Amino acid sequence: MSVPLSHVLIVASLMFAMGLGCVIAWRANVIMMLIGIEIMLNAVMLTFVGGSAHWGIADGQLFSLMLMALTSAEVSLALAMVVYLHRRKQTVNTDDFNSMKG
Repeated sequence: MSVPLSHVLIVASLMFAMGLGCVIAWRANVIMMLIGIEIMLNAVMLTFVGGSAHWGIADGQLFSLMLMALTSAEVSLALAMVVYLHRRKQTVNTDDFNSMKG
């Protein structure tokens, strides 16, 4: 492996922190929360790939492929949900979706 595992883990932890910061800072906007979650999942995938390259096994790479499939399904469902909520309330502000009634 040409890049040391410690460097991969540092970059992944920075990415995860940026994603977490995005989720915490933009709690009012559903789209920005989803972007933050995607950044955090990409950091986890980077950790899996770096670990599998460091130890010479393909388990982390296979798991990251499954995680990519999961995130693509999550993005499509979340986008459909955002479009539905935007059509219903004319906003993507999470504070406006605090009740169960229509």
